[in-house]
Amino acid sequence: MTASLYGLVLGVLATWRVTHLLQAEDGPADLVVRLRRAVGEGFLGSLLDCFYCLSLWIAAPFALFLGATWPERAMLWLAFSGGASLLERRGPGIPAAIHFEDKEETDVLLRQQASAVVPSGESGSTAPTAPAAPGSARPAEPSEPDPGADDP
Repeated sequence: MTASLYGLVLGVLATWRVTHLLQAEDGPADLVVRLRRAVGEGFLGSLLDCFYCLSLWIAAPFALFLGATWPERAMLWLAFSGGASLLERRGPGIPAAIHFEDKEETDVLLRQQASAVVPSGESGSTAPTAPAAPGSARPAEPSEPDPGADDP
C-alpha cells in the first residue's frame, strides 16, 4: 500500500466534514438547506438524511483520488467512511465518558459544635464556659467551694 497515515487522516477528516455539512448543517447562506429541499424525499433526499449512507458516497471520490491501485482504493473507501462514522458517533451528542456520583444526603449531621455561651434561661449567666480539660471531652467545671464542706 502506498497510502500514508497522512493520506488516511486527510481522507477521513475530509469525508467527515463534507458528509456532516451535507447531512446536518445549513451551509453558507443556507445553500445546503435549499439543496435538501430541492431534492425532496426521493433517493437523494433519503441519502442526505442518513450520515452513514452519505459517508459511503462522499468517501468514494476521496478514495479514488488518494489510492494508487484498485484494491487500495476499495480499502480506503471503506476506511474513510468508517472513520467518518466513528467521528460522527463521538460527536457532541455522545459524551466522552459517563460519570456517576453517589447522591449526597444533605440532612445528615456531620459534626456538632459546642456552644461557647450558655443560654440565659438555663443558669441566669451568659458567661463563657471554661476550656476543656486536657484529655477530656467535656469542658472543665469551674471550681466552687462545696457548700456542705467544713471550712478549716
